[in-house]
Amino acid sequence: MISLREIRVLVPGTGPRFRCGGLNVAKQTAGLLAQIRSTTIVTYRERSDKYPFFDSLLSNEQSIHDTSIWIVSWGFDIPKLIKRLRGRKVVYQAHSTGYGFTLPPSVPIVAVSRNTMGYWGHRAPRNPLFLIPNALESQWLARGDRRGDVSSRPIDVLVQKRKSSNYLLYELVPALRAKGLHVEIQSDWVEDLVHLFNSAKVFLYDSTEHWSRAGVSEGFGLPPLEAISCGCIVFSSLNHALADTFTPGVMGHQIGYGCLSNDVDRIAAAVANPDEWKPSESALDFALRDFSESLFVQRWRTVLTELDSLMPILINNPRLLLKPNYGLILLFKFFKQSLRKILNFFHL
Repeated sequence: MISLREIRVLVPGTGPRFRCGGLNVAKQTAGLLAQIRSTTIVTYRERSDKYPFFDSLLSNEQSIHDTSIWIVSWGFDIPKLIKRLRGRKVVYQAHSTGYGFTLPPSVPIVAVSRNTMGYWGHRAPRNPLFLIPNALESQWLARGDRRGDVSSRPIDVLVQKRKSSNYLLYELVPALRAKGLHVEIQSDWVEDLVHLFNSAKVFLYDSTEHWSRAGVSEGFGLPPLEAISCGCIVFSSLNHALADTFTPGVMGHQIGYGCLSNDVDRIAAAVANPDEWKPSESALDFALRDFSESLFVQRWRTVLTELDSLMPILINNPRLLLKPNYGLILLFKFFKQSLRKILNFFHL
């Protein structure tokens, strides 16, 4: 029988077609959780010589004997995965929101941002809810040049093409180049991202349009954090989880600041005088401390201890549910108050 101390992190696959931020976070999570207890990645679409396959594990193990903890995170696949894992101990590591599904009360939620936690606190108020922000990979904190001379960097403005808005790519970037700024757009795979970020004075990030098209939220917003860890001055949209980290004028600056000319003038000023626009060392150190891998492991250790005692109770006992007529009661009160106002208006 498998020990309760085993963790299985589900991903669709690990090949090139699944390469994205979500896969990187899942692999990082599995690697860090392995410091606490036995952890393995499990694939469920693409078979791998390196990792076990989901179907094979389910067919070989009865749920009653499966005491491992399954961590699911791939948004669109969550409903079917949870259905197939019925009777087993499942934890949802929640990133983006807005997929529209509901969760059984027996599934605890580990949110990676306060924005996501608030969404599930409203949508699933009876599910156990935890907050563990994603961690920056150690290379960003170890090699990021946060104390160096930003003004001497060769790239004035750095943009990552993926997730960038049409406004950023086709209006703001041309306007900045017309002002004589050296703007570099990263569109291909880069082997050493830390070196690239260490070479830029300003980093621009505007993901609102991307996530609006996708119909879900920015679950965490890692690129701006990576940028500030390298000493870049960040101009970012403040949608969804980005608001967790970026207080305008403190850790970064808002992009889309009323009009194009405002953005151009502010970014040009930051390039010309970086020291006046970058966060203070104390504010930067305080913010980045929250995203270290060591703190991530410490938080998961605490949550896993709680889950070990909590999950058998969730599976074997009735859960707290919202009363099904609660919404009807509120609706009735609204109509009652509206009717009273109408009657008072006509003095009836």
